[in-house]
Amino acid sequence: MRALDLFESKGYEQTSAAEIAAAAGFTEMTFFRHFPTKDRVLLDDPYDAELIHAVAARPAWEAPLSRTVNGLRSAWAAVPEPAVEVVRRRIRIVARTPALRAAVGRNNLRTEDALTVNSSPTVATASRRVLRASAVLAALTPALLWWAGAVSSGQGSHPDWLSRAS
Repeated sequence: MRALDLFESKGYEQTSAAEIAAAAGFTEMTFFRHFPTKDRVLLDDPYDAELIHAVAARPAWEAPLSRTVNGLRSAWAAVPEPAVEVVRRRIRIVARTPALRAAVGRNNLRTEDALTVNSSPTVATASRRVLRASAVLAALTPALLWWAGAVSSGQGSHPDWLSRAS
């Protein structure tokens, strides 16, 4: 949270790992034990595992794309409301920082890989599993970036905006 406060007040580029560590009351070395780079504070998604599990837990009879979208919706609905605000703040900082926005695509590759590996056994080819995971993430990423800014102006809420997306 202190890192988010610093990023919001000073800007991501202007905030150093040493400042984050000092604000949190630990050393810069300790910071780098937890985060190999400063951007990981914002880009590491603590909910990826829940997303992958929620998709894998969907009924096998669902169409593959629906299974992925519905798993995503159920995972998002399970995020507790206080954590939603932290997620929104993280995404808003990413949305406002060009270098971080570019890193989101690279970061999504890990999620895409996990979705592909854990996808429905009814999808016969690896290329179709990759395509489905890529399509869902390609739609989700700009929606999340929009949401992060829209909520602060009263245009979206949790998880209502995602449940209406089709």
